[in-house]
Amino acid sequence: MRQLSKHVSLKKFNTFGIDTVAENFIEISDNQDIKEAMGWAAEKGYTPIILGGGSNVLFTKDSYPLIVVNHLLGIKKIKENEDYVWVESGAGEIWHDLVLFCLKEGLGGIENLSLIPGTVGAAPMQNIGAYGVEIKEVFESLQAVDLSTFEVKSFNNKECQFGYRESIFKKELKGKFFITSLVLKLSKIRKVNISYGAIQKVLKDKGILEPTINQVSDAVVHIRQSKLPNPDEIGNAGSFFKNPVISKSRFEELRQIHSEIPSFPQEDGQVKVPAGWLIEQCGWKGYREGSIGVHKKQALVLVNYGGGKGAEIEALASKIKDSVYDKFQINITAEVNIL
Repeated sequence: MRQLSKHVSLKKFNTFGIDTVAENFIEISDNQDIKEAMGWAAEKGYTPIILGGGSNVLFTKDSYPLIVVNHLLGIKKIKENEDYVWVESGAGEIWHDLVLFCLKEGLGGIENLSLIPGTVGAAPMQNIGAYGVEIKEVFESLQAVDLSTFEVKSFNNKECQFGYRESIFKKELKGKFFITSLVLKLSKIRKVNISYGAIQKVLKDKGILEPTINQVSDAVVHIRQSKLPNPDEIGNAGSFFKNPVISKSRFEELRQIHSEIPSFPQEDGQVKVPAGWLIEQCGWKGYREGSIGVHKKQALVLVNYGGGKGAEIEALASKIKDSVYDKFQINITAEVNIL
């Protein structure tokens, strides 16, 4: 086990910049580290919180007994055929570094997921998605250590039970496995997804008619940087809430009252409604309360201007959720893990 540290500030280990403390802090670099760290935690009676990039968590307490940080690194091509290449990545790698590796190798499939903060290990857990693409579309398998037996188990796409910002690791296997690596199946064939309107607009403005995967990635980076605050400047975890999915009949009822309500029809006949739009209609965009608030450009993003407490952000999120329900009778739920 790598050196155990005591009373470590977690401010730089979460993108909200919440200044809380890990009573015990361990960094993991291989499977043996996992076994030793988890064995030690069990001996002490601690339930460890496993962190990657800290980009999807909100710390609400003053301290935590044990934080374990994933530093399992390495990206490599492991197999290829005429059309596809399989790429394996350590779970501790920064997600965007994996995207850049694939772009450099000319491999398509995750360019729409450029600049999503966090580590590779969190990507399948969350089934990350953006601009018309989800990781499940290119996901082949992952390896994870069972924290009760320390055996390494492989999970294929089906076994991960991917849903909208969901997987088995956020449901029945939550806290039971430590994801160590994953394999993605990426394409050598020139094929891009520019179905999302904002991407089309950026490409059109640049006069690009037949974009490469690199040009799609550049467009996504441009959009994200124009809409979302840089966590190095303003603490945030990106989109705080999931976009709710409602029945078609409920959507039609809402459209009678709010004719301009945006929507995204789903394969199962239901309708996804942008949570950011709902929140903005309730008057929260740009709202500030002391050191915390709602971002002025994107109502879906809650922010810490500096010195804010996680409990304050949680309370604000609760008020936003209640107001959306009062106005639209739609429940919105947090995408961020509240600890």
